[in-house]
Amino acid sequence: MSAPRRDSGEPRHLPVSAGPATAGGRARAPRHTLSHEVILERALVVLDERGPEGLTMRGLAGELGVGPMALYTYFRSKDELLDAVRDQVLRGLADTPTDGDWVDRLRAIGTSLYRLLVAHPTLIHLFATRPLAGTEAAEATEAQLSALRDAGFDRVTAAQAHLTLLHHALGAATWEVQLNAGRGDADSRRRRQASLAAMSPERYPTIVELAAELVTDTVGEEQFASGLELILAGLRQRLGA
Repeated sequence: MSAPRRDSGEPRHLPVSAGPATAGGRARAPRHTLSHEVILERALVVLDERGPEGLTMRGLAGELGVGPMALYTYFRSKDELLDAVRDQVLRGLADTPTDGDWVDRLRAIGTSLYRLLVAHPTLIHLFATRPLAGTEAAEATEAQLSALRDAGFDRVTAAQAHLTLLHHALGAATWEVQLNAGRGDADSRRRRQASLAAMSPERYPTIVELAAELVTDTVGEEQFASGLELILAGLRQRLGA
């Protein structure tokens, strides 16, 4: 999955200065400049711009100015690299609270996860297609599940609530990423509103009535937060019952 690149949301990657040319004419990185962190930073940029299908070990090595075998010194496969990138980004959840009111904990975890997903759209794909692996991914899951269990939810409800919260963050972030390019365009909003208002009022009276409200700029974090509060309200009610 790809999305318009956001300068403020992407980590800066360390430039690799030019060294001796390779046989193909590409400048080779000087010795001792390649590192685990440099590889992950560049891989994340490529993944956010082109998606997992656009990342190859050979292509990434070329961008870093090294031979492909140099990458395998740090990562045994592309799968291992993808898991490492996911863990690297999920370290952004490290500051979420691990004690205190369970509602505040879930709200903080959900909001932090949503922001990471929007800033790095490749996470959406990695969450959806790769099994839970890696310390950071496991710790994020543990933090949310423990908040639910500390609140007093039974095993089944805690697991179901965790998945509901995760799916809400993934869905809201996907919607935001896909609409980001044209969401702020007033002409685009007017066209969407006109399209809804032009529907048959006899067959779709409620859609026509709410045409203006349905195309306002409530996507994004505001809409995510609104949905999150609805979920949390439902959990409070379930716990009270």
